[in-house]
Amino acid sequence: MKSSAMRDLMALTEREDVISLAGGLPDTSTFPPDSYASLMRTVAADSCARALQYAPTEGLALVKRCIVDVMHAEGMVADPDEILVTTGGQQVIDLMCKTLIDPGDVIVAEAPTYPGAVPTFCAYQADVVQVRMDRDGMRVDELEATLDELERTGRRPKFIYTVPNFHNPAGVTLSLERRRELVRIAQERELLVLEDNPYGLLRYEAEPLPTLLSLDGGNYVVYASTFSKILSPGMRLGWTVAPRPVLEKMNIGKQSSDLCSSSLSQYFVAAYFESGPWHEYVRSLIEIYRRRRDVMLDALAEHYPREAEWTHPQGGLFIWATLPDYIDTTDLLARTLEERVAFVPGRAAYVDGRGGSSMRLNFSGVGENDIREGIRRIGEVVREQVALYGTLTGAAPVRGSTRGGQPPGLDSEPRTPVPDSELAKILRLPAKRKRAG
Repeated sequence: MKSSAMRDLMALTEREDVISLAGGLPDTSTFPPDSYASLMRTVAADSCARALQYAPTEGLALVKRCIVDVMHAEGMVADPDEILVTTGGQQVIDLMCKTLIDPGDVIVAEAPTYPGAVPTFCAYQADVVQVRMDRDGMRVDELEATLDELERTGRRPKFIYTVPNFHNPAGVTLSLERRRELVRIAQERELLVLEDNPYGLLRYEAEPLPTLLSLDGGNYVVYASTFSKILSPGMRLGWTVAPRPVLEKMNIGKQSSDLCSSSLSQYFVAAYFESGPWHEYVRSLIEIYRRRRDVMLDALAEHYPREAEWTHPQGGLFIWATLPDYIDTTDLLARTLEERVAFVPGRAAYVDGRGGSSMRLNFSGVGENDIREGIRRIGEVVREQVALYGTLTGAAPVRGSTRGGQPPGLDSEPRTPVPDSELAKILRLPAKRKRAG
């Protein structure tokens, strides 16, 4: 098992002197305290005993109705009997692995992939094969080539993991053409696809695209989502929709994990949906997050050096930035923490050491002034590193080119270490003689 890079940084979010651009934090301060108090009074008055009791492992029927409503808003028709309520969307990933993965089994994921999935895949000792992305999401042509190569070696993936909408961490969106191709591949090869879609309703521009589940019809796509991004992560409620045989095994796996998700949280969510149009709150979040995204993009353009690149997400919570090859963002994080600002280093999104010069930046969890100041602080440290490199090499840094059709900032190939010949000459001093006696 390995630790999650985001969880390691979570303690920083409680420190008032640190600007955290690290966690995938929605802004829960936008939820009116009066509404929260009113909803809790409703739960206490109408459902107190039941809210304090165990719930069915698969979840309460009244919460499943809320989930059907949310999925309908994204163009899907869900059967409540094919829904499993989970303790956050993260548990879906864990249950998928618990159900399907034996040590050494193959999971195919994007490169980069959701940093929170990496520790889960590693805990089940999966062999994760990552497929490159570009501005239209996963390279489906490379996915097919990867599957062909695995087949030649007698290896069959247990499932393909993808975040098609406003990818975490890359920020890009899988195109409609590639969605159809991915579903076709899954159907022809009879492969399961885990579609992780926590951000689908947080769209700031362009038109919505159909989910993989709606294109597939529920034959091979396992769908995962959560209330964390449209209501509250503290509720710890997510869900999955899956083919019946898979869902039954995931239900058994959940029984051994936590028996059931929080009854209190489920009654709170049901009361929230009954209290009025939940869409209005989501629309208010969209306006707030759109402004913060734009503020971060402007700050990056102002404070990052010209050698840096980054993505322009159409929705979601993240921007993926890539610095010159010679800057390691894991080391950079140690330096920026001294300046009281945090981000997620890019290596957390890979299993093979890639992403060393990239970083994930969250724009939803802090206000506009903190975004500007946080990016300014990181940019100042980065410029110091760029200047130092120029001094050591005696050459002006060259802006990195976009490789393999990648969008700006999307790092998809292993980084080549800087050769010794490009570094400053090292004067080797003679060894100090030992004193006699």
